[in-house]
Amino acid sequence: MNADPILRPSPISASVDFDADGIQHGHLRLPWSRDDSAWGSVMIPVTVVKHGEGPTALLTGANHGDEYEGPIALFDLARTLRAEAVSGRVIIVPALNYPAFRAAKRTSPIDKGNLNRSFPGRPDGSVTEKIADYVTRSLLPLADIVLDFHSGGRTLDFLPYAAAHELPDKAQEDRCFAAVAAFSAPWSMRMIEIDAVGMFDTTAEMAGKVFVTTELGGGGTATARSAGIAKRGVANLLRHAGILAGRPELGETRWLDMPSSDCFGFSPEEGLVEFLKDLGEPVAKGEVFARIYPLGHTGLAPYEHRAALDGLLAARHFPGLVKAGDCLSVIATTAENA
Repeated sequence: MNADPILRPSPISASVDFDADGIQHGHLRLPWSRDDSAWGSVMIPVTVVKHGEGPTALLTGANHGDEYEGPIALFDLARTLRAEAVSGRVIIVPALNYPAFRAAKRTSPIDKGNLNRSFPGRPDGSVTEKIADYVTRSLLPLADIVLDFHSGGRTLDFLPYAAAHELPDKAQEDRCFAAVAAFSAPWSMRMIEIDAVGMFDTTAEMAGKVFVTTELGGGGTATARSAGIAKRGVANLLRHAGILAGRPELGETRWLDMPSSDCFGFSPEEGLVEFLKDLGEPVAKGEVFARIYPLGHTGLAPYEHRAALDGLLAARHFPGLVKAGDCLSVIATTAENA
């Protein structure tokens, strides 16, 4: 490994000029030598729309390749956004982890890399680390506001919410939560992470950026409702930033909080999962809201999964079978039970 890899240039080259006015559709080309293409490349689609002076928004989807609301909203925005409507610049990368997106997998089929655990990346690392490094050193410095779309992928299902994190810099935190409010998803979350190391979120926040993320559904698909939330939300965020004219089209949003690790429930067993509550329904501390039936024998009592705090069910395991250690549930608190 190079002793000082941060000084090496990124191997990724852009076919667009980020400083030029107008609309440009192109690619971020990452050399990838492989058995079927000795001098091959990963070609990540990118659009830049620039007009006059103003802030820059960096909009990304498919950080995890099996999450589709972001790509739908951003491929559509890249097709429909007009330069004359913009004051500033919009950088659109609908499928950031492009190999994972093409494979319909959370992680890259090339190196098994989880892009959202690979930041800030390395220019001399794996394919996934090289993508993270390019975002960190080439795209992120251009941005004033960042929106990174997520949903539950194939294994989780979420209430549709936009989110930001509690931050040491309270002025920056206020700007992030103001952007969440402008996104105007049906739910808005003050979020914590199980492990924030290596996340795009953490890298952007440490750079002082206004950062918004989402969880807009799951199950490895998108619905008309969840895709509509994504499309409306990104337009609202661009209006909030002053990049598009007009005020955000605000709807009703309900604020949620994730105050501690007690929000996360993990399965100690493998088996067949039965949820006794649906997303958005209230749960009480100590209440059984899921059962896990053993797979090998009939007549055995299921494991009973109990709530660790009062709140509502904000996310759940999506497949019918669960493995030991899988995230089974997320409980969020509201103003009523905070």
